[in-house]
Amino acid sequence: MATEYPVTLAVRALRAANVTFEPHVFAYQAHGGTRHSAEVLGVDEHRVIKTLIFEDETRAPLCVLMHGDCEVSTKNLARQIGHKRVAPCDPKVAEKHSGYLVGGTSPFGLKKRMPIYAERTIGALDRLFINGGARGFLVAISPADLARVLAPVWVDATTEGA
Repeated sequence: MATEYPVTLAVRALRAANVTFEPHVFAYQAHGGTRHSAEVLGVDEHRVIKTLIFEDETRAPLCVLMHGDCEVSTKNLARQIGHKRVAPCDPKVAEKHSGYLVGGTSPFGLKKRMPIYAERTIGALDRLFINGGARGFLVAISPADLARVLAPVWVDATTEGA
């Protein structure tokens, strides 16, 4: 565990909410994704949670939290949240909505208010690793703290067979 870590908007939001977190800083690898993070940290990729910025048919942003080793079924998600369609945002649009660079997006301290949806099984983890607001920076927190701070809508949105 690194003792020096960036003080991002996400870190400020976690501190303001009195969340105990464990920072993990590592060498960022472009396109390495959650697999790289899991390998570097020596944890199961299922415990590494990715933060994805999507948009609905009106182009309104929404944040989706998903296990690193799973994919989002846009059809299932749209149906569950009452939209005609949802799709991942273009990276530049996602950065504008979130205030974070793609690869460093955290659900904590988002620039723009948006609904947050989380895969239901994330709540069953004992501990999870999620982006701390910078590339190569994850924080380990409890699912209870994630639920308390973000109050996500829990969904079943993994792609079949994932």
